[in-house]
Amino acid sequence: MTIDWLILAPAAFFAGMVDAAVGGGGLIQIPALLSTFPQTAIPTLFGTNKLSSIAGTGASLWRYARAVRIPWRLVLPATAAALVGAWLGAAVVAWIPREAMRPLVVVMMLAVAIYTFLRKNLGQEETHEPRPGDLWRGALFGLVIGFYDGFFGPGTGSFLIFGFVRVFGMDFVRASASAKVINFATNLSAIAFFASHGPILWAIGLTMAACNLAGAYLGTHLALKHGAGFIRQAFLGVVTILIVKQLVEIL
Repeated sequence: MTIDWLILAPAAFFAGMVDAAVGGGGLIQIPALLSTFPQTAIPTLFGTNKLSSIAGTGASLWRYARAVRIPWRLVLPATAAALVGAWLGAAVVAWIPREAMRPLVVVMMLAVAIYTFLRKNLGQEETHEPRPGDLWRGALFGLVIGFYDGFFGPGTGSFLIFGFVRVFGMDFVRASASAKVINFATNLSAIAFFASHGPILWAIGLTMAACNLAGAYLGTHLALKHGAGFIRQAFLGVVTILIVKQLVEIL
């Protein structure tokens, strides 16, 4: 089989760049993998996607952590809860069809997009310092988002960023940095899950990971350089694409 690197390499690079700022890299990488390997099992391709993605997520997290003060007391409990939620979500798939989630996801995405668009100052600066009870609210937030990621998945990064901005008063830069911690942990968990359910294309995944990492470096640089306004615009763009994609698949 001839591997079409003219598709996979740019896809991994742009996925890393987009994902570094607002999430949604899977929107680019997964279709590229599906078109290049149409006969390959889905768990293998999803695991390969996560292998590529985790390199960019890790690089973004490293750069954000050096430039942005991540509220670890809030983010770490949320991350631990997200891992539990992702496992529970994956387990529930056996009883509830994922397609039942799609109309609800479209409604939630529309609400997020409209709210963010109307609130021009949302996420432009921090609105408050950590408050009593944020640790438990963060854990509950992580559990819910993790469950969604394990059960369905599209838009997880966008929901994370919106939640950190709206519920915990972060600006878009710190919210994106905080989301990367959870993204990295759930990606690692997903790799372990998919590796145990089928072979991962390790050579393909690692090569794409190098491209994804390069894209993530550029995306993080742009996010840190241009700040919350840039991330807000990119966030609205990715959410809009997610809405259109889900509507197309429903119809």
